[in-house]
Amino acid sequence: MLLSNALIGLREGLEAVLVVSILVAFLVRTERRRALPLVWIGVAVAVALSVGLGALLTYTAASLSFEAQEAFGGIASIVAVVFVTGMIFWMRKAGRTLAAQLRGQLDGALELGPAAVITVAFFSVGREGMETAVFFFSSVQSAGGGTVLPLIGFVVGIALAVLLGFLLYAGAVRINLSKFFTVTGVLLVFVAAGVLAYGLHDLQEAGLLPGLHTLAFDVSAYVSPTSWYGALLKGIFNFSPQTTVVEAIAWLGYVVVVLPLFLRPHRGTAAVQPAATSSEVTE
Repeated sequence: MLLSNALIGLREGLEAVLVVSILVAFLVRTERRRALPLVWIGVAVAVALSVGLGALLTYTAASLSFEAQEAFGGIASIVAVVFVTGMIFWMRKAGRTLAAQLRGQLDGALELGPAAVITVAFFSVGREGMETAVFFFSSVQSAGGGTVLPLIGFVVGIALAVLLGFLLYAGAVRINLSKFFTVTGVLLVFVAAGVLAYGLHDLQEAGLLPGLHTLAFDVSAYVSPTSWYGALLKGIFNFSPQTTVVEAIAWLGYVVVVLPLFLRPHRGTAAVQPAATSSEVTE
């Protein structure tokens, strides 16, 4: 749980931090600093709404029966997979022109008034926040409760993202964001596959899907969930020593379909370029 959630927190957090950095840099560079508080208001509202969504999901699940909790958790896991999948493909497609798009939107919003500026900042950050809230809830459900590892993972990942974003903005470090988002995207494909498999298992527990006792394999005699390697596999890939046929098919099918699509070259280019260089943050 710790490593996979830290990865999600780092990836989502860095996207949000880069977005904010682009907006702030644009206002500073064009000498319109008076609009900076409006951007921070939009960001604060987005963060508050995301935290509220996570709290609402947790409270709602706690008030349900066991079967309803499993169904709710399974559906939330599937929604989280949809969000994460959309995120990695969206950044792959839009990242090359993201800075220009954000600058254009903010420039237009400045002409319309304060509310428009707040709205641009809110929606620019809110998407990542909502995705993170749903994925966090899904991680807590898959961890079975009673552990703070998902929260620690997210906090560590987001803290690293904020630090890295600040260093990029300040020019203290330069990284190839294209390679960064490609590597993290590949890792997230495997994380999302595990979340999908666990979500379907929850639906089996709820009686909404068949095959709960039809196992594809059982390696519990060799991979103990309490061992360090069992915990590592569980934490990163949601691996279960007792995996049903439905889970195995879902995991393999997701990876086989999504990974090649993500790694395929852009039309007319030889490599994936979701955000060419860190210099786009301040240019």
